[in-house]
Amino acid sequence: MGKKRIIKKSGGSDVSGSTRASARASKRKVESATLYITATFNNTLLTLTDMKGNVVASASSGAIGFKGSRKSTPFAAAKVGENIGDKAQALGVREANIVVKGVGAGRESALRSFAGKGIALGKITDMTPVPHNGPRPPKARRI
Repeated sequence: MGKKRIIKKSGGSDVSGSTRASARASKRKVESATLYITATFNNTLLTLTDMKGNVVASASSGAIGFKGSRKSTPFAAAKVGENIGDKAQALGVREANIVVKGVGAGRESALRSFAGKGIALGKITDMTPVPHNGPRPPKARRI
């Protein structure tokens, strides 16, 4: 009928007890950073980069655990801002420039919750793409 499983209990330290966030903790320190906020109608993404543009940390409302239409709410964006703020503090970020892109509901709330973590804000830039004439309209319908 197959082998019986034998579970051995060891008194040694268990490595699997460490948390996931601390396992991925970065060893380098970043003094100043750039925070990119991408607020779409379906999600809110925050990306923290160093001044050269290398990604240091990122978070989104979907990655935190919100599903469906709740991902695009200001509440979810605020939670994402707090999350990336904690990661920034762990990296030693003191000041951050902000680049906002998109027209979603979480633009302002993500920025406010990030600023509430005590990180000094530099300049805030809006890089939302604006169509200057839009795409070509479809052909006239013939019946």
